[in-house]
Amino acid sequence: QVELVESGGGLVQAGGSLRLSCAASGGAFNRDYMGWFRQAPGMKREFVAAYSGGYIYIGASVKGRFTISRDNAKSTIYLQMNSLKPEDTAVYYCAGGPRGSYYDANEYTNWGQGTQVTVSS
Repeated sequence: QVELVESGGGLVQAGGSLRLSCAASGGAFNRDYMGWFRQAPGMKREFVAAYSGGYIYIGASVKGRFTISRDNAKSTIYLQMNSLKPEDTAVYYCAGGPRGSYYDANEYTNWGQGTQVTVSS
């Protein structure tokens, strides 16, 4: 069973930056199918970014501000978040093992515990 552990969340002022990390361990996983999602209180889990089949996808609400990257040697993926806005406040989750669409949270089988990102105005 693959374990995903996120880190790097915290409190930041609007306009600031954070980098989230997601370390995978404990089993075989496909690095080419990993994603980031976020969930604000009372909201559905929202697609943020993903690697899927050799391509990178970025959600519309964060395009131009967030980037996804990875270090295969460390079995880690990253989410670089720049120009943060208060509406980016959410718990951010790393996910793996999608069975279908990269943007659909229901298709992912492995999830981390999440890391809180709070952006103050």
